[in-house]
Amino acid sequence: MFDFSGLSDAVIAGDEDVVLDLAQKAISAKVDPLSIINDGLIAGMNVVGARFKVNDMYVPEVLMSAAAMKAGVALVKPLLKSGETTTKGTVIIGTVTGDLHDIGKSLVGMMLECSGYAVVDLGVDVSGDDFVAAVKANDARIVALSCMLTTTMLQMKTTIEVLATQGIRKNVKVIIGGAPITQEFADNIGSDGYATDAAGAVDLVTKLLN
Repeated sequence: MFDFSGLSDAVIAGDEDVVLDLAQKAISAKVDPLSIINDGLIAGMNVVGARFKVNDMYVPEVLMSAAAMKAGVALVKPLLKSGETTTKGTVIIGTVTGDLHDIGKSLVGMMLECSGYAVVDLGVDVSGDDFVAAVKANDARIVALSCMLTTTMLQMKTTIEVLATQGIRKNVKVIIGGAPITQEFADNIGSDGYATDAAGAVDLVTKLLN
């Protein structure tokens, strides 16, 4: 049986070269591609998420780990049979209108992808109508709204209202996050939840979809 611990450890260390080397060795040893992804790559990223949550790892390290994991997945994915990978659900994520902050939102998206969710990242300065269009086009179950400015916080409320007027609010869960956001604000604007960091966002999405 293939020892996945080295592969997981390389993901945790953010060492892309070692990840690619060990993933290739696993492929050469005829290890099941899905096992390489789940038991080696994603298992390592799960440790990263847990460490990040308790401040044992920081954003730059998480980004390196995620990049290493993605490189490994890209190597293995062509070997999977069509339809073999399943996602836990689709998340639409974006920073609301008027706000151009990107790093926190991108980290949340990356952590969600690494946890098995399909993520559609709309980028920054995203209107309510754009969120609506993305939900419809991707049959999404979660909308994740980000902002970093107090001046753009109310755009989250506006986006939720647009989702409601377009008749799709009842079909999706809306989560919010960003430096100025509080639980009280999240409750007041009618969101389904709020997370203080990327690992918390993954936990929240998992809770809302189960």
